[in-house]
Amino acid sequence: MVSAPKKAKRRQQAEGGSSNVFSMFEQSQIQEYKEAFTIIDQNRDGIISKDDLRDVLATMGQLNVKNEELEAMVKEASGPINFTVFLTMFGEKLKGADPEDVIVSAFKVLDPEGTGTIKKEFLEELLTTQCDRFTAEEMTNLWAAFPPDVAGNVDYKNICYVITHGEEKEEE
Repeated sequence: MVSAPKKAKRRQQAEGGSSNVFSMFEQSQIQEYKEAFTIIDQNRDGIISKDDLRDVLATMGQLNVKNEELEAMVKEASGPINFTVFLTMFGEKLKGADPEDVIVSAFKVLDPEGTGTIKKEFLEELLTTQCDRFTAEEMTNLWAAFPPDVAGNVDYKNICYVITHGEEKEEE
């Protein structure tokens, strides 16, 4: 078995793991995470610190964040949060999510005409009566994030995109 030189192994450990984390995401997703990392890294030193988190939260109107809360956020990482660690943390959070095409295929079973939409009432009934049932609050949050159109149809492809990419697809 051929192994990496000791320097490379030390560098991988210092960076919070191997570069395999980059293979978990599409290039466009990596770019989006890089932009988010750059916004959060307020002092541009390449590491997200408590001060960076405090500053970025303040820009979003959260002014009275407790030091303990910031420490808990930073402690979610095993060490300093550089971009590789940041990406690894997202990879771990998203690991449970299926790929977009798998989720879309599951919705397509409920859309025999292939319209890309499902009736709100039908989806709500399924989500509140089957398996891991949604609460009333979860349904309110879902409809706030993905409001049905005037005919009561929900765009499930957009829901799938957000589940796997983290934000709404921009109109083309």
